Amino acid sequence: AENPVYLCVGETAEEKKAVWEKVYALHKAGKVNAAWAVENGVAEAVMKMGLGNGIGFTYSDGLDMETIFGYRYGSFILELTEDVELGIALGTTTAEESLTAFGESADMAELFPLYESKLEGVFHAYTDGKTDTLPALTSSKPSVLTHAGTAIGKPQVLIPVFPGTNCEFDTAKVFADAGAEPEIFVIRNLTADAIRSSVDSFAEKVSKSQIVFLPGGFSGGDEPDGSAKFITAFFRNPQIKDAVHELLKNRDGLMGGICNGFQALIKLGLVPNGEISDSDPNAPTLTFNTIGRHQSRLVRTKVCSVASPWLMNAALGETYTVAISHGEGRFLATEEQIRTLAANGQILTQYVNADGEPTTDILCNPNGSAFAIEGILSPDGRVFGKMGHSERIGSYLYKNVPGNYDMGLFASAVQYFK
Repeated sequence: AENPVYLCVGETAEEKKAVWEKVYALHKAGKVNAAWAVENGVAEAVMKMGLGNGIGFTYSDGLDMETIFGYRYGSFILELTEDVELGIALGTTTAEESLTAFGESADMAELFPLYESKLEGVFHAYTDGKTDTLPALTSSKPSVLTHAGTAIGKPQVLIPVFPGTNCEFDTAKVFADAGAEPEIFVIRNLTADAIRSSVDSFAEKVSKSQIVFLPGGFSGGDEPDGSAKFITAFFRNPQIKDAVHELLKNRDGLMGGICNGFQALIKLGLVPNGEISDSDPNAPTLTFNTIGRHQSRLVRTKVCSVASPWLMNAALGETYTVAISHGEGRFLATEEQIRTLAANGQILTQYVNADGEPTTDILCNPNGSAFAIEGILSPDGRVFGKMGHSERIGSYLYKNVPGNYDMGLFASAVQYFK
């Protein structure tokens, strides 16, 4: 459908405030199909909105180059359901996927590869283009774990924050929404005394918690080989190690980690071994993405095993869309190790394409993981680690990208203690 598109702009602070209030009112009234906060100009925004949504656009006649290419900080581009007297009329959306301006038109299908490849020589984004379909590592092993203790209405979730952690609030929110009682605990490391105090306090809090969860972030800067070195050193402290083993082995507790948290869990041996163990150079690990830099996108993952309390609400073989953001997410292990993990039901998820097939395609398997593995479990399923940010879910996220985003991980963990 052809919908009107406007640039809502204000020059002074008061004018900008009035524009924002108008934009908010239009959103509340359901009259906004799409919106963009302008950063580097209208041309960039229109192109990206069109490419991202598969929608064409025709600019209005009479627009000057300054309007299209000038900076417009604090402004919005709105695609509306009807004409409204608001700002500058930029043009209309079109069903035909082309971009038209000043009497000339360009096919979106041609623009997209030009846009994607412009800096390929500087910021490598693709591999050699060869892709292979990989075997599915699905296991039908059921989860036999039940919580043996007294039912807990609000399980206590301990979320440690290390230097570089940045996903603690997202993690706390999804646990709270699921019915748990999250606590964010900042590890203080400016002095030796602060570290000792943090160790003592954290060990005590572990003893009173049902779940310990390691959130995402960039501990150690993720370079060189930064993945979670400080986190692993902290958890190898005898007090912390004993408290964690008591939680997992004697108190029916759970642990989980996403992204940076997964890096820490695998370096500690908690996945795939189920306990903190000595470093083994031959053990499965996570390392730099194949292209040697950070990847940030939405990908699909398929559930390969439900042999875990964390997966009580996930369906075996179901595909879930998830946000990824990491520089060291490539899972590596020998084929023999991977076959053993699969046979034990310890492969949590694999990266898959639109047909649900594990693949080497970098657009689907963004880090080049062996056998497209995205997440793994401990032998008993009490501990899980995965790269994708399953905590980044909510009612107003990913509105223009269809898919099922909620694996039910956090609701399952709470349900386990009921």
